[in-house]
Amino acid sequence: MSDDRISQEDSRNELSGHLERTASESTLLGTEIPSINIAQDGAGDVDSDEDQPPPLPPRPKTLEAHRRVSNVVAAGFASPQYSARPRLQATATTALSRTDIHTQSYQDGSRETYAASKQASPPTKSWGGWGSIRRLKIHDGDETASIRSSVPTLGTGGDVESLLGGFVGHEQTSGSNILERQLQEAGWEELDDSKDDEVLENFDREFDEVGTGHDKSMDEEKLLAQWKSKRKHFMILSSAGKPIYTRHGDDNLISGYIGIIQTIISFYEGAQDQLRGFTAGGARFVIMSQGPLYLVAVSKLGESAAQLRVQLEALYMQILSTLTLPNLTHLFSNRPSTDLRRPLRGTEPLLSALADSFTRGSFPTLFSALECLKIRKAHREVINNTLLQKRCESLLYGLVVAGGRLVSVVRPWRHSLHPSDLQLIFNMLFEAEGVKAGGGENWIPLCLPGFNRNGYLYMYVSFLDGQDKDSTVNQESTASRHDEVAVLLISADKESFYDLRNMRDTVVEELEKNGSMSLIKSAIEKGRFAATDIVPGTVLHHFIYKSRANVQFTMPSYEPHFTTLEARRKLLSLYHTLHANVHAKNAHLNVQHCISRKSVSLAWITPLFELYCMAGPNTSRNALAQSANKVVQWARREEERIFIIGGAVRSFHCA
Repeated sequence: MSDDRISQEDSRNELSGHLERTASESTLLGTEIPSINIAQDGAGDVDSDEDQPPPLPPRPKTLEAHRRVSNVVAAGFASPQYSARPRLQATATTALSRTDIHTQSYQDGSRETYAASKQASPPTKSWGGWGSIRRLKIHDGDETASIRSSVPTLGTGGDVESLLGGFVGHEQTSGSNILERQLQEAGWEELDDSKDDEVLENFDREFDEVGTGHDKSMDEEKLLAQWKSKRKHFMILSSAGKPIYTRHGDDNLISGYIGIIQTIISFYEGAQDQLRGFTAGGARFVIMSQGPLYLVAVSKLGESAAQLRVQLEALYMQILSTLTLPNLTHLFSNRPSTDLRRPLRGTEPLLSALADSFTRGSFPTLFSALECLKIRKAHREVINNTLLQKRCESLLYGLVVAGGRLVSVVRPWRHSLHPSDLQLIFNMLFEAEGVKAGGGENWIPLCLPGFNRNGYLYMYVSFLDGQDKDSTVNQESTASRHDEVAVLLISADKESFYDLRNMRDTVVEELEKNGSMSLIKSAIEKGRFAATDIVPGTVLHHFIYKSRANVQFTMPSYEPHFTTLEARRKLLSLYHTLHANVHAKNAHLNVQHCISRKSVSLAWITPLFELYCMAGPNTSRNALAQSANKVVQWARREEERIFIIGGAVRSFHCA
């Protein structure tokens, strides 16, 4: 027993001595080890090696630092200001130092950590706080100043940078590192655009009516050949096989094809199999069934089946905006062979305008997002406050729209306008001729299917003069129509016309008084920015930046590379291809780099944003990545100018 007690005392003395030596070494390194009291009585806090494992020996790097500090102290050069001690790890990591790791933080709270290059990052300025908002002084002439956020992942020593961290001042950002790394991993894909010129030849004649400019006695074969030459067709028929709408041709010309389509659909339905689409003769056929209606799209422009299905859904929503779902169901439940053309009489221009926008290429439809007019946040807040202060009790939604782009919106709490509903409204106002031809004031009952497809709302529309009367700018009718400023007031009360008209008068008067109307006109006249305005000397010809959280997008001007209708359609076809590739089912792509005979393009998808851009041929991958990253930096910096963040929210429900 005495030998065991002596052995335990020797073990305690040995462990105490080792801890004292470790503590003295740690003192030299500027750290402290908590003291551990070793029990001297036989109960034993340290009974065996199994209960308390022996401490690990100091790491070689620590010993090397200890020797380095000891030499400095011995030489008499130690100074609190210039300490030679290494940075201590505050959290566990497998990297050699905190400067060797980068973290990308996403909106949903998740993070991705990866190793960075071995290059030492440049010193960064110290930020006053973590996550604090720093407002920059905005001068009247400074269009680049905005509101920035001190990124929480930026330390005072530049240890760790997130994707957003690079947006606050480094040329070589972690976002650029991420993009370049993903580009290297993904490689590149070759696109065949050799047939674009052939498919899009004389594209400006795509929208001519079949038989236009020819004698009425023109034989049926020539009319049929002209009808077949169209690159894109939209047809709507009932489940009974009756034609309802076609973009090109008339009933006599397409009745035979409607019968063939009806036969094919019925064959598959009889086999308990729904026909969704097929490809034949260089064209893609997509069929969508919506209750008693069949909607068919035939396209030679290279769109995917999913993209054509979205376009058919928009056409169906246009029909619901006129009839509402209960009325449509009631018509066919009582009489399946109902001819729907009579209830839809007068809406053909709306359907044709929407179909033509899909053929030309519709960014809002492709990206399911809206474009806003770029103005300063403070100016937008003045417009929002004006709408809120002058609102009437029956107001549900209030919008100010300029040139087909949203300027301001007032909405009820917890209610937002669906992008598809706004697309229907914009199509009615700026694409179709009917509403604008009715004068500066309109009262329109309509159904907004994204809001409620079972009933009507009532929209008061007032067009304002978007250009100064003494303006000497000569524009075409289409361009001038897109430069119009409109005030839209929507209510659920069909008796609220005069209330909304009075609200419009007071809102316009206040906007004129506080100078907001002149700011809107100035922004319209200025037009979209050029790509070189935000990235001087950039290789990019065009880009689309979509904020996924705000469901909005921004893009530069078409000039100087896409001034013709054919060139714009080629650009849209490229974006359709990129969008289809990165959003295809089972396609786990975050970055796609495509090379073709005429262009180099890039798609970059993250939880925060989507970026699609294109440059000229022979553009290097590094130049493309750097330009793309600078666009993202600019968009994040100017977010509150190019997007509407939340809008003006009413804290109560309308009557």
